[in-house]
Amino acid sequence: MPAHQTAFRILPTLLLSALAWAAAQGQAYPDYYPHKSGTSWTYSNGETQVVGPAVTHRGVQVVPVSHQFGGKTFTQDLLEYRPDGSVWLRGVNAGGRLGWYAAPLEVYPPAPLGPGQRWFSGKGNLKSVSTVTGMAAINSGGRRYNALSIRTETNAGGRISVQTTYFVPSVGVVRYETGDGAQIDLLR
Repeated sequence: MPAHQTAFRILPTLLLSALAWAAAQGQAYPDYYPHKSGTSWTYSNGETQVVGPAVTHRGVQVVPVSHQFGGKTFTQDLLEYRPDGSVWLRGVNAGGRLGWYAAPLEVYPPAPLGPGQRWFSGKGNLKSVSTVTGMAAINSGGRRYNALSIRTETNAGGRISVQTTYFVPSVGVVRYETGDGAQIDLLR
C-alpha cells in the first residue's frame, strides 16, 4: 500500500484517539472542583455555601450553590460542570429572580490549574479575566493548605471588581480577599 494511503487510514484513528483523550480529561479529575450535593463550606464572615442537587434551567443542567447567612439563603449561583471539566457560572438566583447570563462566565477551566494559567469569558456588559498568580501557604480554620492563588477581575457594565481566591483542589476555596482588602477564611 502506498505511504499516502496508509497515512489516510492512520489519520482517522489518531483523530478519534485524540478526541477520546480530550473527553476523558474532564473525568481525569472528577473531584478537583467539589460539587457533590450536600457539600458545604462555612466562612469567617458568617456565610455558609451549600451545594444542592443538580437541576435543569433553560435546558442546561446546573448545580446550585446557595449563599446563606443564619440558615437563610440570600443568593444562589447556578454552576454548569461541563464534560471537559470546566466550571461555568450560568446565572444567579437572587430574591426569587433568576438572572440568566447570555454568555456564561468561566469560573474554572479544565483541571489541573497551574501558576500563570489565564482564562477570559463573557461578552458585552459582563466579562471576566482570571489568572493563577501562584501558590500560597494558607492557615485557615486551624488547618494549613498549599493553595492556588487566583486573581479575578470582573467588569459588569463598566464597574470593575477584583477578588483573589485561594483554591485547594478537592477542598474548594479556603480564603478569599475582596478588592477593598477584606479577608474571609474557611472555618470548616
